[in-house]
Amino acid sequence: MSVEIYPPISDYALISDCHSGALVSKDGSVDWCTFHRFEARPVFGRILDWAKAGFFRIAPLDDDYEATRRYLPGTNVLETTFRTPTGTLVLTDFFAFRESGVGESHPDHQLIRIARCTEGEVAVKVKFVPRFDYGLTTPRLETLADDLVVAYGGADALVLQSELPFGHAELSATQGNRTLRAGEEAFVVLTYQLPHELAPRRLTRDEVHAKLEATSATWAAWADRCTYEGPYREQVVRSALVLKGLTNGPTGAIVAAATTSLPEEVGGERNWDYRFSWLRDSALTLNALFALGYGEEAQAYADWLKRTTAGRASELQIMYGVGGERLLPEVELDWLEGYRGSRPVRIGNGAYSQFQLDVFGELLDTVWIYRQHGGEIDHVFWEFLGRVAGAVIDRWRLPDQGIWEIRGEPRHFTYSKVMAWVALDRVVRIAELDGREGALDEWRANRDELRELIEREGVDPESGAFLQSFDDGGKLDASNLMIPIVGFVEHTDPRACATFERTIAELSADGFVYRYVTDGVDGLSGDEATFAICSFWLVECLARAGETERARELFERLLGFCNDVGLLAEEIDPHSGELIGNFPQAFSHLGLIQAAIALDLPEESMSMMSPKATKEEVA
Repeated sequence: MSVEIYPPISDYALISDCHSGALVSKDGSVDWCTFHRFEARPVFGRILDWAKAGFFRIAPLDDDYEATRRYLPGTNVLETTFRTPTGTLVLTDFFAFRESGVGESHPDHQLIRIARCTEGEVAVKVKFVPRFDYGLTTPRLETLADDLVVAYGGADALVLQSELPFGHAELSATQGNRTLRAGEEAFVVLTYQLPHELAPRRLTRDEVHAKLEATSATWAAWADRCTYEGPYREQVVRSALVLKGLTNGPTGAIVAAATTSLPEEVGGERNWDYRFSWLRDSALTLNALFALGYGEEAQAYADWLKRTTAGRASELQIMYGVGGERLLPEVELDWLEGYRGSRPVRIGNGAYSQFQLDVFGELLDTVWIYRQHGGEIDHVFWEFLGRVAGAVIDRWRLPDQGIWEIRGEPRHFTYSKVMAWVALDRVVRIAELDGREGALDEWRANRDELRELIEREGVDPESGAFLQSFDDGGKLDASNLMIPIVGFVEHTDPRACATFERTIAELSADGFVYRYVTDGVDGLSGDEATFAICSFWLVECLARAGETERARELFERLLGFCNDVGLLAEEIDPHSGELIGNFPQAFSHLGLIQAAIALDLPEESMSMMSPKATKEEVA
């Protein structure tokens, strides 16, 4: 299959109901769709194999058209407008969605598509090609009526109700067309069911429109709750909607992205499954939700975190399934060619079993933020946090895989040691704030020992910048931009300034930041593009160090790489402008929110730490 047939990643838009997720292309094709949970088996997946993995397209019959699109304001309802030589067609795509409160959403498991001709006339085609189990299962299609088809095979089933008639039906696919004239519309409802519970039911036109109105109103009401009123409100609200769209409604967990195996290098092997929830994202997530006024969502996420991490502190993982699952084995799907030939395609993520020292700091920084916003830490949870601190003391002298989950040899990463310091710093602060009992003397002593080690071994003696790892010959790592953000030093500290200046000079392309130099340190071949969140970290560092003009200029250039509906992938190719990696990426949108707030309120620390306490400690 020619790699040229695959649309750019930026051609896609996400729709979601906080259970299911789908990517819709500019050409009106659903090329990725999972029902019920983001990491579920897709029913359409041709973004990973154009020939084998299925799709569901509605578009003008004649491909001679110009397509533009938008989200309805404040929603995750997608509207695509096709302008053809004979007329204009508007396609509205959404998952039926309503919500009574956090954790109380009621999924219909229904993808609804409404085609409406607004002027002239347009011949409309529909092609429905379901493929289950990542293209491994070609389901059987049965036509029950002129407007009703069921597809089933393996553990999945779909019911398709369509006002666009099925002019040609095969055993495993169906297609048809109909001409719509100005003022006419036709809807399609795709409902996910279990094969043994198949019960096809038609919706009336009134029911379809009621679901559209309820879905739009639910999303818009949620967006209106955003308290950010700065100059980048439109982009911040869209990023918040991405985070909400990537949330699992029942549990409150937020996945890193809606997809698996979209490559960090086209044609390369850096293809990972991101449909899980990482603890490394947790502090940023909680900060963003609280900062934007979404306290209920922050509470739900914190509750998920407490439930999920419960148990032995030494068994803390870097990531979990949205239901708290710990076993996430990595499997390669060798029958798929991958996006534009990027193989292997992977499901699951073997990094779940890695030792990453920073995870303890991510958890305790998240709890600190939660506590600063009025969250309660009961006796049972406090005992667990004390055991987490003990695990840090037992393990902080060991090398680890680092925040970027390298698959090479473990190393003494500077940022990992800083986050071990953060873990002990936060547990001490919580104990002091709440008058808790614990091994405070031991925690303080190890915290001080860590600081002395980091300042001796983790700083380049020539430039004063923080290094990627101890004894690495002066290499840089973009994760060190987080060192002032988490409060280890102030943003104006000479070491912080040297770090971001060297990052700009040596680890950037036109200001866009790479994670690190891919010279074998991560055990993988090939290269990668710049990481969006690292560039947003640089914006925050510049803004909080008083370099507001430089920060704003870079931020606004970064915004220019959002796609036409405001979404970001994991990475940006600074040369071609192409979005690369899994999509849309929660980490990137968290970085955008964090950077926007830093530009609006540069004097406020995102870590919620006391400036006075920080200064005393650094002194």
